[in-house]
Amino acid sequence: MNEERITQFTEEVAELKLRGAKGDNERWLLLIGSIMLVVGVGLGVGGGVMASGTTNTADQVAAIATGSLVGLVLVIAGTALFLRYSMGRFIRFWMVRFVHEQRSETDRLIAAIEKSQK
Repeated sequence: MNEERITQFTEEVAELKLRGAKGDNERWLLLIGSIMLVVGVGLGVGGGVMASGTTNTADQVAAIATGSLVGLVLVIAGTALFLRYSMGRFIRFWMVRFVHEQRSETDRLIAAIEKSQK
């Protein structure tokens, strides 16, 4: 009986007709978020080094504005993209696993009830 349920579950998932392109977009956005995170940290460090390397206040403000603040924005945006798409992927995996476990548990309960009635 459990094999029948697994086959039924597999067929139902196949009938959903999920597009593979969505996974590709998700992978790209996850990669872009990771790259933005790394570039943002690099810009922040570079801006800090440039600001500390000069005594001219105007140059320090320009270095902080172009390096550190843009870096901070990239880090925040990159973190948001990374978390959104990595958590979305994990939650989808978890939900499929949860449904499968619930169906298996239902099969075990039905088998136990049928066995106790005999």
